[in-house]
Amino acid sequence: MLVLSGLRANWNYIHAGASGSFLTGTTRGGRNEVEVIADVSMDQLLARQFANDTQVASLEIAMDPPANAGACTGILSCAYTHTISWRSPTQPLPMEYNPRAVFEKLFGDSGSTDRAAREARLRQHKSILDSVAEKLARLKRELGPQDQVKVNEYTEAVRDVERRIQMAEAQRDVDVPNLEQPQGVPPAFEDHLALMLDLQLLAFQSDLTRVISFMVGKEQSARPYPQIGVPEAHHPLSHHNDIPELIAHMSKINRYHTELFSRYLAKLRATPDGDGSLLDHTTILYGSGISNSTKHSGDNLPILVMGGGAGRLRGGRHLVYTDKPSMANFLLTLMDKLDVPV
Repeated sequence: MLVLSGLRANWNYIHAGASGSFLTGTTRGGRNEVEVIADVSMDQLLARQFANDTQVASLEIAMDPPANAGACTGILSCAYTHTISWRSPTQPLPMEYNPRAVFEKLFGDSGSTDRAAREARLRQHKSILDSVAEKLARLKRELGPQDQVKVNEYTEAVRDVERRIQMAEAQRDVDVPNLEQPQGVPPAFEDHLALMLDLQLLAFQSDLTRVISFMVGKEQSARPYPQIGVPEAHHPLSHHNDIPELIAHMSKINRYHTELFSRYLAKLRATPDGDGSLLDHTTILYGSGISNSTKHSGDNLPILVMGGGAGRLRGGRHLVYTDKPSMANFLLTLMDKLDVPV
């Protein structure tokens, strides 16, 4: 594990900047709830790199329901507080919080990861895709230039499905641990989180995707944690005004999150992968876009990097930066380590 101190946020307009710049490094955002601007996020740059190697280019998931419309922070769009993934400077990606939907994106609606069920779903989808492609070809011959542009955009989406089917056929012999399709969102936070982390483990283990972004807690979260003795909502509690009792409750939440996340790391370490473990071959960035929450400070962000990075990351260190480099500089360095220079 690497502990990094001294990094600063690139954009720190209260909560919008915290999540809006965390993976994008953007220095500005929109001016109202309908002007949504940031930059392409690191995960999506990686997704472009690995898109031809996996069925799912990237997975964007969260513990809170999405809300990409309306104003959530000041007068700015809820998109800034409910996602950290941006496909383009004007296209924030919604984060999926329902484990059932995450399962279907990874394994389809076959009901389980059983190989026979997955193969039956592949045959069905291929048949449907052939029918759609044939109808699109006929439709394009009958449309004018402007309508053809719209059909071409839809055709690109169909081609992406076709690519995923081809990858699925190539990986049909990959062994996937048996898992039944989740019924929905578990009522208990701990059960919900464990299920979302298990789905990520399965996705990596079966090489369905190599890029995952996960929001454990969105900006301005109103979630209480009575199970650990914290009945207050998370966001109001974060404005603790340096009151020791409230800071102690915030520390309880942070410790609770990291303890649950450590179980995921243990599973990655226990899962063989090539000449090592999944943890050896994974790079995990864990942190927040705000340091001192009571002041909305973006200085000295809490940042951890875990995993071996396929031999490219040397852990067991605490790196302290005294010149306040930006989060964007750090993201560029991390991309270089992953052989995806920007």
